[in-house]
Amino acid sequence: MNWTSAAGALATCAITIAATPAAPAPAAHAKNGDTHITGMGLEQVLDCNDSTLIVNGTLNIITAKGSCWAVSVMGSSNTVIADNVVNDITVYGYDETVFYKGGDPVLWDRGRELGMVNRLQRVGS
Repeated sequence: MNWTSAAGALATCAITIAATPAAPAPAAHAKNGDTHITGMGLEQVLDCNDSTLIVNGTLNIITAKGSCWAVSVMGSSNTVIADNVVNDITVYGYDETVFYKGGDPVLWDRGRELGMVNRLQRVGS
């Protein structure tokens, strides 16, 4: 037996195994799709129903009851008050306010990254 060819075959096998990607972990998603609110000056109370709440526009005031998977706000001067946010709160734009009472979401203020002022914070229940 030639040890050089055996070592070469073993190295090729090890590289093949190492290069094979592991199966991705199943992604967690909202149970019931997304809830979209688009407009100007809307005042709305809704049941988040374990979904992602997406607010786009200006001067909207949205009260989200129950549990939201995530909240995403775009535009300017929107206010969202959520009972519970599970995964994340992402804000784009200027003068946005998101208050949440429960959950431990990741807070991602994209507007602040560009020098715009937004408020994302936990408030008492």
